Amino acid sequence: MSKQLPITNSVRELREAKGMTQGELGEAVGVTRQTIAAIEQRRYSPSLETAFRIAQQFHCALEDVFQYQKS
Repeated sequence: MSKQLPITNSVRELREAKGMTQGELGEAVGVTRQTIAAIEQRRYSPSLETAFRIAQQFHCALEDVFQYQKS
């Protein structure tokens, strides 16, 4: 079992609300479907550039999509 990272996100909820697949979101922001899946499962933290692209795709502020949980 892989350890979850301290960065939480609402990517899955936002993506589903917009009716997008992981593949469609990945294509829109320049990453693979597998990368989107890993981000949603908190197994991978996106680069800052990718995080901004994801937030822009949903017309949200970065902090509305990604949050840092200090342990």
